[in-house]
Amino acid sequence: MPTVVDFGTVSTTGLESSPVADALAGLRANEARYFKTKYDHVFTVSPAAEVPEVVEWVHGILADERGLVIASRPLEATAFQVENIRMAYVFYESGLSINVMYTLDDGGKRAVGFKLSDGMDVPEELGGFKFARQKSKLAGTIRGSYFVIKKEH
Repeated sequence: MPTVVDFGTVSTTGLESSPVADALAGLRANEARYFKTKYDHVFTVSPAAEVPEVVEWVHGILADERGLVIASRPLEATAFQVENIRMAYVFYESGLSINVMYTLDDGGKRAVGFKLSDGMDVPEELGGFKFARQKSKLAGTIRGSYFVIKKEH
């Protein structure tokens, strides 16, 4: 059953097994605040095991576009549409968050974003990416990177 992510009171519920659970919860809350502010969308998450199609879609794009396989266990995931953009998120035990932004219009923006929770190392499989830093009141320092999706998914 989906759980609403409260960005007013950050909770580690669902993320407790992560060694950086507090930072990952802040990262998740930061995403929830963004979607509420920009699109008036209520950000919800489900245990990854309950939404395997979301995890499979994200993992399929990673494998097909870049040959990437994420070693960490997915804890939570969500998929939704805002305006004409299909979004998907997977939050991993390591503290990694991966999102897919897939504009439904031909020629629209399509990308995969990676965000690393404060306190986690860059996963080996993402060692070839350069990460930019940004500060967040909810998540501390977030390191992020992305790549553009070239194929249809």
